Amino acid sequence: MNGIKRNTYLDKLISSRGNGLIKIVTGIRRCGKSYLLDPIFKNYLIETGIPEDHIIKIELDRAANRKYHKDPEAFDKYIRSFVKDEQIYYIILDEIQLVEGFELVLNGLLYERNLDIYVTGSNSKFLSSDIITEFRGRGDQIRVYPLTFSEFLAACGKDKYDALNEYLTFGGMPLILSKESDSEKSKYLKELFEETYFRDIIERNNVKRKDVLDGIVNVLASSVGSLTNPLKIYDTFKSKGEKEISLNTVNSYVEHLENAFIVEKALRYDIKGRKYINTPSKYYFSDLGLRNARLNFRQQEDTHLMENAIFNELIARGFNVDVGVVEIRENGKRIQTEVDFVCNEGNNRYYIQSAFSLETHEKTLQESRPLNNIPDSFKKIIVVKDHIKPWRTEDGILIIGIYDFLLDVNE
Repeated sequence: MNGIKRNTYLDKLISSRGNGLIKIVTGIRRCGKSYLLDPIFKNYLIETGIPEDHIIKIELDRAANRKYHKDPEAFDKYIRSFVKDEQIYYIILDEIQLVEGFELVLNGLLYERNLDIYVTGSNSKFLSSDIITEFRGRGDQIRVYPLTFSEFLAACGKDKYDALNEYLTFGGMPLILSKESDSEKSKYLKELFEETYFRDIIERNNVKRKDVLDGIVNVLASSVGSLTNPLKIYDTFKSKGEKEISLNTVNSYVEHLENAFIVEKALRYDIKGRKYINTPSKYYFSDLGLRNARLNFRQQEDTHLMENAIFNELIARGFNVDVGVVEIRENGKRIQTEVDFVCNEGNNRYYIQSAFSLETHEKTLQESRPLNNIPDSFKKIIVVKDHIKPWRTEDGILIIGIYDFLLDVNE
């Protein structure tokens, strides 16, 4: 395993230095938040001339620091005890949510002009996607994701073909790279789900029905790439004879999984009508290894895995991603066709189809039809699993292989 580089996130940390806000590093547990701050960001600071004694890191999950968990005033004094002069100090606080009343501590530290504050957290409040509100507009959130394929490839020491097969099976959680055998990787991912994610969700939200939470995760894992919603999931439970469950419970449990960054919802967007369709939606897993582990690595459909991988790549690149709907007329009838992803970033927009292969001219026409019926000139792309040289259809649609797409951020 080579050293893991997270240059995209490092650049975000560098650009946020000294902006007067709390840098809040969030993301699913074990995705590399702490490693990003130390050693990656810490080494950068040292290389730019920051004295090491002006970089203060406090790991609140260590036994020596437990005394601060219920004593925020003592914790505040402890942090300030490191500050000896008027030079800038970089304060890195790991697992800050373990301190009761940490919000008041951090907001108080913001009044000190020579403190630049960086925090991570992994459960309780820091598993919530709306953590930014805890700091009343004084936080700058940096969302960290599991490794992208390019990050994974750079660190795994394999060629891109073997690396992609590995990535689509075991995902991009950084510690996967340290596991030697498939059984070790499988065991790690299953235990991560049970002992870390589920435990956090259950404790944070006072979940009473772990069996229902289990069932919902499995349904979402099985339906990656398919339209669904809490009502459909609820109906699935009812059809199996489950009587003591409500639609509100299903709604809440799905939201818990979203807030924990385990799954992410893609809304449907009517491209011609320029409006959102509230339901149903698609749900994608933030890490394919976690998704596959939930299903005991049984449902390994290349089409679904590839679609999920493309979605994760787009999210990591900073796009807002929706599922597109295009209405077309055929033989006097209105037909709804689907564009897998409508990707927006500022004024940029892309339309992307995920297709396992385009083995015939008819298949190419089928995948191109929704894209050709979009009444604008934004870039349109079809991503295929085959390793091919990029080419364009007569209508200007770019056909590109999955390897080139995942490895070239300019596509």
